[in-house]
Amino acid sequence: MAVEVSRDLTVQVLQDVNAAKLTDRQQAVRAAVRRGEPKCLGVSQVMLGLMVISYSIPLHFTEVTEVVHLGVPWWSGLTFIAAGVVAIILDKHSTMKILQVCLLASLVSTVLSVVAVIIYSVDIDRNPEVLCVNRKYESCDEEHYTTRLSRGIKSALLVFTLAQTAISAVLGFLLFRHRRGFGQYASLTEAAPTTSTSFNSPDLN
Repeated sequence: MAVEVSRDLTVQVLQDVNAAKLTDRQQAVRAAVRRGEPKCLGVSQVMLGLMVISYSIPLHFTEVTEVVHLGVPWWSGLTFIAAGVVAIILDKHSTMKILQVCLLASLVSTVLSVVAVIIYSVDIDRNPEVLCVNRKYESCDEEHYTTRLSRGIKSALLVFTLAQTAISAVLGFLLFRHRRGFGQYASLTEAAPTTSTSFNSPDLN
């Protein structure tokens, strides 16, 4: 805190240079976060989560495999939605606390997306499509259409989950970079006033 005493014994508390730098740095971080468009990425995550959950509903009426037993579309879709909501909140309130929560949510979403991709891939490999036995004047077996539908849905869910993995990884990288740039200022507080204040000395006469 800088203090200046004039000739008429008026004391002026000037703007603190450190506080001004901190304020400028916080505004720079907010601008950098918003340039990264966390709102767009968050909306994309929410949409992908809703698509994963809605696309998985027909799987319960077809062949029940490991994907349905483990509930992969449900917990992965809910994770995508939660991470997207936090990213949207970060766009409106760019604070250090929300940034850390969003970073954690992005990391969790990325890890769970990778796990879901592995489960989808293994499930598709273990449950091949049943070949069509085309008899005379008869169509293919019902099992052929069931397994074909199941594999098609799982393939679509796999593509959505891969897209979610990429979005979560990119958002996590951007947030980690912003957090590193802002970390050295996290313990500082704006204790000093941002404007100059004048104090008049008492009249001794």
